[in-house]
Amino acid sequence: MRDENPMNTLPIIALENWTPVIAGVGGVIAIIMLFVAMRANKRGRLISDVPTSKTSGVFIGLVELKGTAESESPLTSFLDECHCVWFQYSIAEHWSRTVTETYTDSDGNTKTRTRRESGWKTVDSGGSMQPFYLKDEVGAVRVLPEGAEISGDGVFSETVSRGDPLYYGKGPAMAVAHSDHRRRFVETAIRLHVPLYLMGPSRLREDIVAPEIAHDKYAQLFMISTKSEESIVKGYTWQFVGCGLLGAIFAGVGAGVGTSSIVMTRELAILYGILGAVVYGLFFAMGWIWTVYNSLIGLRNRVNQAWSNVDVELKRRSDLIPNIVKSIEAASGHEREVQEELAAIRAQAGVTQPGDSGPDPEGVAGRLIAVVERYPELKTNGNFLHLQEQLIDTEQRIALAREYYNESVEYYNNRREVVPDRFIASLAGMPPKPYIQAENFERAAVKVDFAE
Repeated sequence: MRDENPMNTLPIIALENWTPVIAGVGGVIAIIMLFVAMRANKRGRLISDVPTSKTSGVFIGLVELKGTAESESPLTSFLDECHCVWFQYSIAEHWSRTVTETYTDSDGNTKTRTRRESGWKTVDSGGSMQPFYLKDEVGAVRVLPEGAEISGDGVFSETVSRGDPLYYGKGPAMAVAHSDHRRRFVETAIRLHVPLYLMGPSRLREDIVAPEIAHDKYAQLFMISTKSEESIVKGYTWQFVGCGLLGAIFAGVGAGVGTSSIVMTRELAILYGILGAVVYGLFFAMGWIWTVYNSLIGLRNRVNQAWSNVDVELKRRSDLIPNIVKSIEAASGHEREVQEELAAIRAQAGVTQPGDSGPDPEGVAGRLIAVVERYPELKTNGNFLHLQEQLIDTEQRIALAREYYNESVEYYNNRREVVPDRFIASLAGMPPKPYIQAENFERAAVKVDFAE
């Protein structure tokens, strides 16, 4: 029996011609919110999963760095005139006007009325950027900021009238239509020596054998920010949660309004609205599981990539060892102790990944120095000294690569142990990764003269 109670009939029925539009808009917004939420979750997890590298330990691929912005010849910002490596400014002018319009009232009579309109119009904007160095406690690496998502600090913000020297000093001479002669000057910048967070792709420089951070269209993320890593991750977390809740609300409203002209009663429309929100929640959960799984896969691949960085440096060392061995043998003859040391050095030409059987990636610089001490004439051999310097540099690079590998393993193992990620890792069959156990080496700092 049809419910005849007018209070139980949806008021939206009077607007039933608009229900498909409202339902469609709600559905579209829900889908957009779902996409934005998953994107925020993916980015937040990526930032949390990538270990922070030292500038002297940067290798090819996606890296995370923390340091200060430095430049030998910094820029001067337009408004604040501070020394910086990037700045962006905008100048807006306020306008207002009275508008007279005609309309028809409910009785069909034509009338006129006036209303006030106002707003801000951008009259000038611009900015500039330059390659700069990101410096930490062990060295510096060049950064090419073009193509990055850049977030700087607010360094200038003033609203002035026409009598202020800033009005025409930095702003254009022409006024906009209906101007109130008020201008707002805003500028953001990355000032010199300010702490930075950077995540982006690393590649080899074209001028020297050294890495640099630059745009890559295939990179997952290229971000330069004056915010801390914790602040950025927190922002993405709130975006993930907020967009998820908004998406559920719009999905519920769209489903409820879309079925209201069919079910006719408020209770059923509310039920369909709740059902729509639940269905959205299921898609949201599926998207979250997909993001977590991909994040774990990314961590596992990063561990493998980190080991490949170690392997590259070990290959470089193995190419040097035969030449060094020949130099030592030529000077030492066939002494038993020296031959034993040379055999140990040769063994490091082939090493295996942690967890596999075979020699570990230990250092050989200490053994080499011991051999040289027995044969001082090697110190006067120019070819040997050159090889020795290259080997020691390689040992330092191996140490940094090994440290990055262990940090990647730590992030992966920690992620697969926390709830609820551990359940997905178990279902996907992702075992823990072993660490490299080897001695530490000295690090060489890169010296660059920066502007004060």
